[in-house]
Amino acid sequence: MTAGTDAHARAVLDKAAHENFPVAPFFLPRARRDDLMAIYGYARLVDDIGDGDVAPGGRDAELLGLGRERADDRLAMLDAFEADLRRVFADHGTGPRHPLLRRIRPLVRRHGLTPEPFLGLIEANRQDQRVRRYATYGDLAAYCELSANPVGRLVLGVTGTASPERIRRSDAVCTALQIVEHLQDVAEDLARDRIYLPAEDMDRFRVSEADLARPSAGASVRALVAFEAERARCLLNEGTPLVGSVHGRLKLLLAGFVGGGRAALRAVAAAGHDVLPGPPKPTKLSLLREVGATLRREG
Repeated sequence: MTAGTDAHARAVLDKAAHENFPVAPFFLPRARRDDLMAIYGYARLVDDIGDGDVAPGGRDAELLGLGRERADDRLAMLDAFEADLRRVFADHGTGPRHPLLRRIRPLVRRHGLTPEPFLGLIEANRQDQRVRRYATYGDLAAYCELSANPVGRLVLGVTGTASPERIRRSDAVCTALQIVEHLQDVAEDLARDRIYLPAEDMDRFRVSEADLARPSAGASVRALVAFEAERARCLLNEGTPLVGSVHGRLKLLLAGFVGGGRAALRAVAAAGHDVLPGPPKPTKLSLLREVGATLRREG
């Protein structure tokens, strides 16, 4: 891997610092941190492709075997990314082209991971190109099954802790985290012509798309956001026993995910559920408090 290519991959991985929860915290063994960062790099890059946020210059397109001029063709990029992913699982050939996919190849073999969670994340981003509104909460939950839940399943896979019950709890946490992120990013998503608030809920609270485009939220939008936040909180509560089902440093890692979601919800509430001026973000102190509270409940 050349220095330039390595720096290109590092720019994607550096986005981990801006997430609501610690992606690969310092207290984990180096090998486990490397595995988690590899998973994060994969998920972050596929989201960047789907959002049109890849680095300028077309380097990712070139790495995936496309011409640089096709970097803005999101569906073509996702197809090329999937083709490169399949090289990760192939028993022959030279392996994947993109450096962030080369990072996941060793852990796929080491932990016996299957393609399905990785493919789910790609399909979620394809869906983002076709579907820009969700009629019901059930429709949104089905999207989260592709866009969020695979990440938790991959974390359980690389830590050797997957079981049907843990997967169920993990799915609840991951769907909650996705809903929280959608609440924080209402204005940003609308600027991309996407709305992840279910239309049935917008109708219930008499919220129009024009209301979401205002610089600050009125009472109806705040009530809608509070309703969705409570839905996310219930999902976090449903998933929290996952933390108590594991031991050692992994318990602290999973408490970080749950605590990150709770801290983000607290930030949304502290903003009066007005998410339109910009995403309410939790402080590090708030995150630490919520992680501690989660450990006390589930320790």
